[in-house]
Amino acid sequence: MIGIREFNKKIASLKNTRKMTKTMKMVSASKFKRAHKAQESAQDYAQKLGKLMESLSGAGPTNHPLLKTKRAVTRSLIVLFTSDKGLCGGFNNNLIRKTRHWISDNPYKYTVIGMSFCGRRGYMAFRRSAKISKYYENITAKPEFEGALKVAQEITDSFINSEYEEIYLAYNRFDGAMTQTPVIEKILPLDASVFSKSEAPLKSKGPRSMDYTYEPEEKEILYFLIPKFLNFKIFYTLLENAAGEHGARMTAMDKASQNTGELIDRYTLLRNRARQAAITNELIEIISGAEALK
Repeated sequence: MIGIREFNKKIASLKNTRKMTKTMKMVSASKFKRAHKAQESAQDYAQKLGKLMESLSGAGPTNHPLLKTKRAVTRSLIVLFTSDKGLCGGFNNNLIRKTRHWISDNPYKYTVIGMSFCGRRGYMAFRRSAKISKYYENITAKPEFEGALKVAQEITDSFINSEYEEIYLAYNRFDGAMTQTPVIEKILPLDASVFSKSEAPLKSKGPRSMDYTYEPEEKEILYFLIPKFLNFKIFYTLLENAAGEHGARMTAMDKASQNTGELIDRYTLLRNRARQAAITNELIEIISGAEALK
């Protein structure tokens, strides 16, 4: 039977753990506020960019290499966005599990499935089983446009050079501090119809704009904006990943603090019962000794 001293050690350890989880929750809340603000600001820009792309999408076909569909599709690349650190609930595990299922569901469609990683957790999960193309270190903790530009440039080069015929992004879509949805979507080749879809975060949500006179021509502007659209899509994904990570960690640490508090209450009750039992036994021994002396 566990003694009072062991219960006191457990309770002291749990109190220290609760202090740590509460501190981590406050730190994550502070980081989440900044990450969410950056994500919201980027979303405003994304909607403006989507409206412009939508207004130009009727300019007719363009020969931009990022819009060209390959005839034979046998090689694909998945760019996986995860966090560098853990302790954020199922944020990484749910996405990694979905990516594994996606790979197992396409064993015959592609002869080669390469993977690039933004985030250490994803790299650690697939480093022994995947064909690794690139690993971008220290790019997800503090998203910067320079890092997104590097990722976009390298996947663009690999697509144009026919190293891969299709490229996918695997990331957690940010739906709120407590909700992140794992998503795998094709990014290359770009489909011109995505510029006018209202359900995606980078697309316009308003009605089509009026006709304007463009200088230079609409096709030339669209040709210029397509790589900008791709660059910003990668950057926006990094921002969503950062906001989702801090939101998930904040939620996980809050739940851990609650669970720790429940354990403290439980062990405190058990300790009190053990103390009462010990006092009762001592009283019984004293009374029995007194009776024996009579």
